[in-house]
Amino acid sequence: MGLLRAGMGAVGGVLADSWRDFFYCDALDANTLAAKGRKRTSSQGRSSNSAGEDNIISDGSIIAVNEGQYMIIVEQGAVVEASGEPGEFVFDRSTEPSLFFGENASLRERIRSSFERVGTRFTFGGDTGKDQRVYFFNAKEIVGNKYGTATPVPFRVVDANIGLDVDISVRCNGEYSYRITDPLMFYKSVCGNVEEPFTRDRIDSQLKSDLLTALQPAFARISEMGVRYSAVPAHTKELAQALNEELSESWSQLRGIEVAAFGVNSIAASPEDEAMIKELQKAAVMRDPAMARANLVASQADAMRQAASNSAGAAVGFMGMGMANAAGAGMNMQGIWGIGAGQGQGDFQHGGAGTQSQPPAQAQDSWTCSCGAQSTGRFCSNCGRPRPQPADGPWTCSCGAQSTGRFCSNCGRPRP
Repeated sequence: MGLLRAGMGAVGGVLADSWRDFFYCDALDANTLAAKGRKRTSSQGRSSNSAGEDNIISDGSIIAVNEGQYMIIVEQGAVVEASGEPGEFVFDRSTEPSLFFGENASLRERIRSSFERVGTRFTFGGDTGKDQRVYFFNAKEIVGNKYGTATPVPFRVVDANIGLDVDISVRCNGEYSYRITDPLMFYKSVCGNVEEPFTRDRIDSQLKSDLLTALQPAFARISEMGVRYSAVPAHTKELAQALNEELSESWSQLRGIEVAAFGVNSIAASPEDEAMIKELQKAAVMRDPAMARANLVASQADAMRQAASNSAGAAVGFMGMGMANAAGAGMNMQGIWGIGAGQGQGDFQHGGAGTQSQPPAQAQDSWTCSCGAQSTGRFCSNCGRPRPQPADGPWTCSCGAQSTGRFCSNCGRPRP
């Protein structure tokens, strides 16, 4: 009885699986990454191909591949065909012959091949002894994946203009999207033989963890480009590229997916780090003497306004300013402006590009006229005699000695 049932099952199964099948997949939504293809049979009872096995694809079957989908055919657990081009795909390499397909075989040869399969199925008790499946993968961009740093992420701030190179901690949040680029790798490493649709919530937690782990070295790549943390939202393309480089081993090579886009809603450093950077930038500005002088003038003007409004009286306020200058503030100001000791603020001349210091006029030498009056000009202010002119150059005395003064340094004779 068992042999008869096996024989009838083998014959009936071969005949039922001899029809050409049509496989399709409904539209894959944003939450579905992979789904098994289905055979189409008429819901009105017009189809005679209703008794075939679900996991048998007869030779010449047609598979419809939609836009934004990949398709693979798995036979006995191994991938035998794959296609990413939208349109009609004809599977003509099946090991299950069809009575209605065979371009290079006659009807007699197709019937003989079918009955050869009857003998094979009989050895399996009338079963097929085979497993063939069609899987469809979502090739569209999977969007709307939110992320956020639970703890601050290190970010290196580099500013070549002021010589700044410091590590700070930032927090950021936003959304990213990814895309399946290698469906064969995704099938082998992630989803495998699934009966139900494979949704993204099954791997979102792992992908988010990998992304946050790669965010720190990706930020390091961005900072090396001279991008400040506050300008990161304007460089999301570069950040996505850096993330793909960091995730190439765990995502692309292992799972067959890659980051399509990376968006940053906000990124902020801690208040302490922001205050530190501002102080360093402000201090670096003071390296410019003109900026330092302008800041000092503004500070002194503010100090004078505060002294004038002193609750104990303006005199007390200005007295305090004088004591501060005597304690060293005035010396610092003179050093910045390049003023020597003994010069006052009245010696400054203000130019358009910046304030420059004017050296004081050198006091002219005084001379004593023969009338006894002291004068500083070219003529005596008392008698009008001209100022004696100094002797020009060395001279040779009659004794042979070289002298430069009014008398010979050897014999005392007066200069000729």
